[in-house]
Amino acid sequence: MARDRYRIFDNSCPHFVTCTVVNWLPLLGMRSVAEIVLESLSYLQEKNRLTLYAYVIMENHLHMVAVAEDLSRQLATFKSYTARRIIDHLSEVGMHSLLQQLRAQKLAHKTDRQYQFWQEGSHPVQIQNAEVMREKIEYIHNNPVRRGYVEEAVYWRYSSATDYAGQRGLLDVETDWH
Repeated sequence: MARDRYRIFDNSCPHFVTCTVVNWLPLLGMRSVAEIVLESLSYLQEKNRLTLYAYVIMENHLHMVAVAEDLSRQLATFKSYTARRIIDHLSEVGMHSLLQQLRAQKLAHKTDRQYQFWQEGSHPVQIQNAEVMREKIEYIHNNPVRRGYVEEAVYWRYSSATDYAGQRGLLDVETDWH
């Protein structure tokens, strides 16, 4: 029953979600890995499978506010696809020590794979009103500022903060949600 707190019940509402790399490994800090994540999100947007309201990619996790016809399924697809691509990339560039860490972090019941990239779940929180939407977007955009990586949110490359400042970011973001 406790797990129901983190389920998506209403696909018509945007949700704040988090995807975290196993053991908080800082793999998303690698530009090539972050690009795989961006390409995958862009693909889902192009195919009208996901609408993105805000996002930030940090070194070991990403946050986003998104909506989709079946958000749970789209998140599962996103995590599966990006994990496979990232693991293949790490193998291609010879990052065997990182692959060993991903192998060591694999949960025992994940018998269909050799590695695990993402932690299970995404802890979705339904956005119920404009106040919660604003709160979550500010939280997302200020993540790199709180971590001391940048002075202002708009300076973080892998974020939708630039879109909300009237500039074009790396992904299309729906900023008209009011």
